[in-house]
Amino acid sequence: MDYKIVIDSCGEIPEKWKEDGKYENVALEIDVDGCRIVDDESFDQADFLRRVAASPECPKSSCPSPEQYIRAYEAGDADHIYAVTLSEQLSGSYNSAVLAMNMFREKHPDKKIHVFNSRSASIGQTLIGRKAEELELAGKSFEEVVEGTEQYVEEMNTYFVLESLETLRKNGRLTGLKAFVASALNIKPVMGATPQGTICQLSQARGINKALKKMVEIMKKEVVNPAEKILAISHCNCYSRAMEVKKEIEKDMKFREILVLDTRGISSLYANDGGIIMCV
Repeated sequence: MDYKIVIDSCGEIPEKWKEDGKYENVALEIDVDGCRIVDDESFDQADFLRRVAASPECPKSSCPSPEQYIRAYEAGDADHIYAVTLSEQLSGSYNSAVLAMNMFREKHPDKKIHVFNSRSASIGQTLIGRKAEELELAGKSFEEVVEGTEQYVEEMNTYFVLESLETLRKNGRLTGLKAFVASALNIKPVMGATPQGTICQLSQARGINKALKKMVEIMKKEVVNPAEKILAISHCNCYSRAMEVKKEIEKDMKFREILVLDTRGISSLYANDGGIIMCV
């Protein structure tokens, strides 16, 4: 059976994965001072970060329409379709993808489709798509792929350290979290995702480098059987910082693979310049 993996554009897809047409991004959009930026192949991170830095207003994002998802589901005529969206708690993308799935099933009753609520973002979505593909390639049935991937979502951990939490705060993504007295003291919180896919604080440290080390320490305590797993790091315009995190991990931990990717538009919006996200 032929398969297709659709990931909303908060999820980074390595270029080499797109070559056979199995992977497709569905674009969200960003508004910066009335300038509409589509988070697709035309996204220019450097220009976007300049616009955000110069803007007094907080950028806004909008999720894909059900019609965009349906077009992605239908492209390529796959028999098994898997969609992976941003956490339902952070975006309307999941609801849009599910609505499109129900419309798609009515039109194509012979095809099988499932939408995964990543309960994460960015490279968390990437890893979920990769897991579904691995199970497909292992010859699992559609139902087994869904079950195995949902189990993977349950077990996956998301961590991040950002230079600034302002965008998340202004866009209401930090609801329920205590306010940080971060700026004056240079305190950087180590953040993570709850099992439901909301944002939580795991720890904090003075300065971003110490916070990143603390993030790695937390991950090392939580991850079981790393040699069997893929770890992914995404960075917003700070490749050398991401490689330092990778180096810190590799000091005493060996993973099956470590992916390092630059953030796409939506991830760049929330991670801000200098942010690091890690999922495993």
